[in-house]
Amino acid sequence: MHAARSLLLLLICVVCPGLLAPAAAADKYPSRPVHWVVGFAAGGPNDIVARVFGEWLSAHLGQQFVIENRVGSGGMIAANAVINYPPDGYTIMFVAPNNAIGTTLYKNLPFVFLRDTAPVAGMMRLTNVMVVPPSLPVKTVGEFIAHAKANPGKLSYASSGNGTSVHMSAELFKMMAGLDMVHVPYRGSSAAYPDLMTGKVHVLFDNLPGSVGFVRTGQLRALGVTTAKRSDAIPEVPAIGEIVPGYEASVWYGIAAPKGTPAEAIEVLNKALAAALADPKMQARIAELGGTPMPMSPAEFGKLVADETEKWGAVVKSAGLSVE
Repeated sequence: MHAARSLLLLLICVVCPGLLAPAAAADKYPSRPVHWVVGFAAGGPNDIVARVFGEWLSAHLGQQFVIENRVGSGGMIAANAVINYPPDGYTIMFVAPNNAIGTTLYKNLPFVFLRDTAPVAGMMRLTNVMVVPPSLPVKTVGEFIAHAKANPGKLSYASSGNGTSVHMSAELFKMMAGLDMVHVPYRGSSAAYPDLMTGKVHVLFDNLPGSVGFVRTGQLRALGVTTAKRSDAIPEVPAIGEIVPGYEASVWYGIAAPKGTPAEAIEVLNKALAAALADPKMQARIAELGGTPMPMSPAEFGKLVADETEKWGAVVKSAGLSVE
């Protein structure tokens, strides 16, 4: 009886190998679409970058990477959602400085980001850029500081939400320049642009991919970049640190997954992202967005997030910031 079953299985493998192929294929990651959760609104810089990488991953891994925007609380709603998904590799999240900042800024989070996530890979570094409406009577960082000091409490700075790099870049500038300005948080930076362009708010320190198009068309004026050195994407715009010594706030993007995600899935994603960052076409696209490739192993990316959590935690405490 046993011999007969073995012979039948052998005949099936030889004559109809396709009958057993689906079971084997199902084990190969990814075998179905992957949801990539972004904590900010469609059209914002995080969303733009996620969609660029998502298209590449979809084309090269044979499954759709579906971008899902879950906005609110500076990306903390998205992080909480992902952390509570099954750790099977089919839900990942877009990680940026807001995830490091939020650990200290938000006092009642139902999760600990470093404990409850698994780092996957780094993607790119870039700068924030300080932009103002052309109607504001300033053309340099120095002129902006003078104007703000002459009008204490009358200027407002927009952000993409509490605890984002956009918010903290402005807070750091405000603190180091000794300014009195009002914070106006939005549900993503894309929501702030209409008010910024009409002068309802006066300045925004947005990620470069979100603002560079408006700067190039003259709809906004760029005063400075937040990195220590000028950006190759807009080299004519000075670093804010040239006017405010010691000022620096870099932006970085990467991917994480729920804690317990299989190592095999993380390895596939990490290798795919490394290949994307080595692709000349992707490198050109990243340069257009004002960024530089940031390939990292899971361990290297995890260390970056931990180091940034410590750095921004000190800034949050120094500035006395807190969100319940």
